Amino acid sequence: MATHLITGAGSGIGAAVARRLHERGDDLLLLARDAGRAKELAAGLPGARTLVGDLDNPGRLSWALAQQSLPDRLDSLLHIAGVVDLGQVGELTPKSWHHQLNVNLVSPAELTRLLLPQLRVSRGQVIFVNSGAGLATHAGWSAYAASKHGLKALADGLRQEERPHGVRVTSVYPGRTASPMQVKVHQQEGKEYDPTRWIDPESVATALLTALDLPRDAQIDDITVRPGR
Repeated sequence: MATHLITGAGSGIGAAVARRLHERGDDLLLLARDAGRAKELAAGLPGARTLVGDLDNPGRLSWALAQQSLPDRLDSLLHIAGVVDLGQVGELTPKSWHHQLNVNLVSPAELTRLLLPQLRVSRGQVIFVNSGAGLATHAGWSAYAASKHGLKALADGLRQEERPHGVRVTSVYPGRTASPMQVKVHQQEGKEYDPTRWIDPESVATALLTALDLPRDAQIDDITVRPGR
């Protein structure tokens, strides 16, 4: 039975991935921002364990995890949590920049650093759910895209560094996906939201699990998933 640590398991792509891993009997560790959220996640996936750590405060993650029980080995670390706050460069405040960089980039880097010993034991895998904005950007998306471009660089560098340890690293680049984040994006864009136009989170989960379950004689470095409509 494999053990996975998942961020962002409460909704969208993360919820789909967590549910499917749970259904097949894998052992789940779900990271939550506070104790209340941890209780909600545990109730939705009986038997799953929870950890509490605020991704918006990466400097406290080491202390937070040190107070909790971690496994001796970890088969995968799935970075799925993310935040978005659209705005022109001339309007975005440092608070908005820091929030997106902390959650989307700095905390994934810190969690990876803290959990690499367990991943090396199992010759496991790190999967970063990035975004199409991690490959190209548009007006109004600068801060979010910067965090995701940085996440791509993190994954690419980590892949080279961890190859000698047998740790695989994959980036998944979904296009617009029907999720609470996409609802927020449409609100910020002033557009009507129609979930049928966008990728089902289950489809992105399928792509992610394909990379995760690939036999050890191969690895998938990057997956781009685009709306088919």
